[in-house]
Amino acid sequence: MTLADLEEYVKQQECSSYDGQLLWKIPDYARKRNDAVTGQQVSFDSPCFYTSRHGYKMCARIYLNGDGIGKGTHISIFFGVMRSQYDALLRWPFRQKVTFMLLDQDNVEHVIDAFRPDPNSSSFQRPRKETDITSGCPMFCSLAELNNHAYVRDDTMFVKVIVDTNDL
Repeated sequence: MTLADLEEYVKQQECSSYDGQLLWKIPDYARKRNDAVTGQQVSFDSPCFYTSRHGYKMCARIYLNGDGIGKGTHISIFFGVMRSQYDALLRWPFRQKVTFMLLDQDNVEHVIDAFRPDPNSSSFQRPRKETDITSGCPMFCSLAELNNHAYVRDDTMFVKVIVDTNDL
C-alpha cells in the first residue's frame, strides 16, 4: 500500500455516511455567523458523504449570512458533487433529487427545500476538480425566521441533506 493509497483511505473514513443522507451538526453557530457577517469566513463545508460505498461523493456548503440574492437576509445552502475514485463507474450527469432540511430542534417546523439537478448544468457533470460549482438554495431560510423556532439551540444548528437513491 502506497502513501497515496493510505491518504485516500483515511479521507474516505472521514466521510460521514454511505446512504445518501447527511446529518450535519454545526456547532459554534454564533461565532460562525459573526465570521460570515464580517467576511472572515463566508461559507462552511460539510463532511463529505456518498450515495453508496462506491457511489457519488457529495458535500453541502452553507452561507450563514447568505450568498447571491440571499446575502444579508437569508441562510443559503448549496450542494456539490465531488471527485472520487469511482467516478468512471457512475452515470453522468448526476440526476438525483436533493432535499435540504434545517431541523427545528423542537420538531415543530423544519425548513425544507428540494431541487432536481439540471442535467445540462456543469455543476452535475463528472467533476474535474475536487468539488465543482455548487448549486442549491440562495434563499433557503430567512435570517428573521431563525428566531421563530428552535433552529439554533445551545449554539448548535443541525442540517440534514437527503439525496434520493431510489433509481441508482
